[in-house]
Amino acid sequence: MLKIHFSGEDILRTRVAPAADPVWELVLSLHALQGRNRDPLTSAWRRTVTRGLRRDVASDQLRLLFALNPPRGYFPDFLTPYASVEGFEAGLDAVRSTPIEVLQRDLTLVAAENPLPTSAAALARGDVATLRHLADSMEQYRALAISPYWGRIQAAVAADRNRRARALLDGGVEGLLTSLRPSMRWANGVLEVRDYPHSRELHLDGRGLLLVPSFFCAPTPVALLDPALPPVLVYPVDRLGGLADSDATGGTGAGRESLAALLGRTRAAVLEASDDGCTTGEMARRLDISPAAASQHATVLRNAGLLVSHRDRNTVLHTLTPLGRAVLEA
Repeated sequence: MLKIHFSGEDILRTRVAPAADPVWELVLSLHALQGRNRDPLTSAWRRTVTRGLRRDVASDQLRLLFALNPPRGYFPDFLTPYASVEGFEAGLDAVRSTPIEVLQRDLTLVAAENPLPTSAAALARGDVATLRHLADSMEQYRALAISPYWGRIQAAVAADRNRRARALLDGGVEGLLTSLRPSMRWANGVLEVRDYPHSRELHLDGRGLLLVPSFFCAPTPVALLDPALPPVLVYPVDRLGGLADSDATGGTGAGRESLAALLGRTRAAVLEASDDGCTTGEMARRLDISPAAASQHATVLRNAGLLVSHRDRNTVLHTLTPLGRAVLEA
């Protein structure tokens, strides 16, 4: 179990990342691609990326990147720099600028559990060309495995941010941290991450905590190993239907029938009301319909793949899926 200890100052400085983090998504997707877990929500993505890697004559250039990111266990902290909160290029610049002592420390930890290619020795020496090559490999992999799906990844993270924002407005930071259950538990100033692979204590020491919602994060949240780095906790979001091929969305007969049932002003209004997240009760009041009618319309939209609903105690929050947003913006 990981126990993260908060002071009053830490609570004031805790926040949620402003959007999907492109570097964290890249690194965690490497773990998902190589792992044994056959999540049906990413199976189409896995097949497509695997085929792309087999066709790509330059895929051997990715060998070091894959070796540094095994499906289980430690992976280097320097590959997910704090600067990536400002975007992919900022993250890559930070990777290229990694100090030699950090490279040596992180690579030693990886090599203790996994064999590394010969190029890792040059990387540990701080060889500029090897470090640049690693960053280029991240760009190459991103173009194949992340960029074509970025809209869906962003939509899933945005939906989660709406949930956390509502929890923060309703219950302050305590409400935000409590909303992270069931994988985490907040009590008495300590956030406990259950099923964490190692027993750890992390004291924030007034720095606060950056919560990073992630599409590719495994069920167990992830924290950096080095306690001196800015504290970050990456946690999984609802994948909102996964990363199916774009031409497969709504392709079944049931999907077409559900979409046909959407015709009408009220359901269009329900869809619009869910743009920033909306509970059933709020929807009923906003549209001047009964809660039962609001629930029924939301069910039809959900069955059509346009909404996703999250229950939290006595309320149900409805948010748009990527398809729902596309329909709304069409």
